[in-house]
Amino acid sequence: MKRKLLSVILAAAMVTAMLAGCGSKQEEAPAATGGEAGTEAPAAEGEAEAPAESAGGAGGLVGVAMPTKDLQRWNQDGSNMKAELEAAGYTVDLQYASNDNATMVSQIETMIANECKVLVIASIDGDALGTVLAQAKEKNIPVIAYDRLLKNSDAVTYYATFDNYMVGQKQGEYIKEALDLDNAEGPFNLEIFTGDPGDNNATFFYGGAMDVLNPYIDSGKLVIQSGQKEFAEVATANWATETAQSRMDAILASYYADGTTLDVVLCSNDSTALGVTNALDAAYTGEWPIITGQDCDIANVKNMIAGKQSMSIFKDTRTLASQVVKMVDSIMKGEEAEVNDTETYDNGVIVVPSYLCEPVFADANNYKELLIDSGYYTEDDLK
Repeated sequence: MKRKLLSVILAAAMVTAMLAGCGSKQEEAPAATGGEAGTEAPAAEGEAEAPAESAGGAGGLVGVAMPTKDLQRWNQDGSNMKAELEAAGYTVDLQYASNDNATMVSQIETMIANECKVLVIASIDGDALGTVLAQAKEKNIPVIAYDRLLKNSDAVTYYATFDNYMVGQKQGEYIKEALDLDNAEGPFNLEIFTGDPGDNNATFFYGGAMDVLNPYIDSGKLVIQSGQKEFAEVATANWATETAQSRMDAILASYYADGTTLDVVLCSNDSTALGVTNALDAAYTGEWPIITGQDCDIANVKNMIAGKQSMSIFKDTRTLASQVVKMVDSIMKGEEAEVNDTETYDNGVIVVPSYLCEPVFADANNYKELLIDSGYYTEDDLK
């Protein structure tokens, strides 16, 4: 009952935060046009896709490189980005790289050869694009890193993302409050699943959450039965559901098969949370643990409604797409784009001027306001 009451209280606060929109320095961005997010049927992943002509395409060609179609969120990001840019008068070359760095390099090289005016890149591995980024710089093509920081290059003009450290903080704070760690006796058993080691965001998610939880781990109120705590131990290659499920299977068999209760699983995103949930469904008979997530993927929202996932961080990709379109417009006009962080994101060569949108969390109590009333999903999507 305490968890449910807490969730209701926090949900009300988070809905208020959501209405504030993207960051503290900007009014709420408009939703993307062009239909429901994620409904577009793009070409087969990794295949060349002809740039779609917008009405006139007078704004010039914008190359948009996305990592994969394997995760729902990237389909939504690509669809929203394409719709927003086309509505603003640009021609868009949107490509997905099938989580293959060589494919992404080839796609970006083609965009450069086709004389794109701006590149928007959500990388697979932020360290893997140095050569092609140098080509873009040589051609004086500005580069916007989208949601994942491009590292070890001075060719990155701007970075647009959500406050990824805050994502982890909110997950950690949710766990802290749900377990009442400041007052409850404990101990509580915790396991940790974060993301791909090549994704710079994964370290921010992990760091934000662990900064909240480490004092309780150090005091013994939170206990990691598997002993797996360091980033390298809890990372999940490609954020893959199957990889998370396999690791959770092994943890359950080794540390919880004797009836030991698992109280909470910190999952940095929804694909890892889905793997953990699948493993629990198959082999765990104790009281269901708190499970965090991120992205509000449809399968995970359904799990929240069913009581199998406690929360998911909601990052409205329509808002982020709107911010990137504003950046593109500023670049095309020869102006500096709006940023609200010039200190945090050091890519190893430069500190990249960034715009950070604020995430909120969704759970079974507020998902209708955040996800359905806002038009992000329909009721039918979640049946």
